[in-house]
Amino acid sequence: MERLHRDAHAERWSVPVDRFGSALQASADRATTTDLRRYLLGLHLEDLALACACAAGDERAWEHFVREHRPVLYRAADALAPGGGARELADSLYADLYGMPARDGERRSLFRYFHGRSSLATWLRAVLAQRHVDAIRAGRRLDPLPADDHPTAQAAPAGPIADPARVRYLALIQRALKLAVSALAARERLRLESYYTQELTLAQTGRVLREHEATVSRQLAKTRRTIRGDVERYLRDEGGLDAAQIERCFAYVMEDPGPFDLGGIIRKNSEPDRSI
Repeated sequence: MERLHRDAHAERWSVPVDRFGSALQASADRATTTDLRRYLLGLHLEDLALACACAAGDERAWEHFVREHRPVLYRAADALAPGGGARELADSLYADLYGMPARDGERRSLFRYFHGRSSLATWLRAVLAQRHVDAIRAGRRLDPLPADDHPTAQAAPAGPIADPARVRYLALIQRALKLAVSALAARERLRLESYYTQELTLAQTGRVLREHEATVSRQLAKTRRTIRGDVERYLRDEGGLDAAQIERCFAYVMEDPGPFDLGGIIRKNSEPDRSI
């Protein structure tokens, strides 16, 4: 293990031997060969060490990762959707790759699924391609139904009456979201508005706030978690909803939010940040 740690130059990213050993063990657990020594020596060890450091939130490792692998992701995105439609999907990967600390204190990063059997670039392209396919499938589920007089149109089957609480749930979650956004710092609201409302890229948002794009991605992920937690608390404490009803609230918003203007909510609660 110590030899593999040296071969991976893991000390460059301050990855301890035991942490690197855990990554090697996780990879070995999925090996199909009985020749464990050959398997481990055949891994992309330097990429595995970089992934370990990024999963732990090491800033130097993240800066290196973004500098070296952002072009890889963008080229892969352009190959998937030449019009540029997949670049936002590529940018969204950063938040999941960085991860957020879970309740047990362990960072839940997408990097934990990288085991070094392929290069990091190859693995990233595979992850992006899978997400692109998932996005296409999700979009097809939202395609409009044919007109009533279309040959493929079918009569709607008899079913249960729509949930009478739906209107109340949507009103509650909109109120909760307004309060959650208003509780954010001005810089957090500006970051949200730049990325989600003005549809700037991570790099462009970083230039607005004078932040590295990896920092922008991490802060957006942190803000989303904060908003989600605040909204759930409001629905539980003020709305009197239980866990199942709260999940139904979010499901209704995802299905059909109605007049749900996120951009307007952010702008109404935004104040100029004179420190920027």
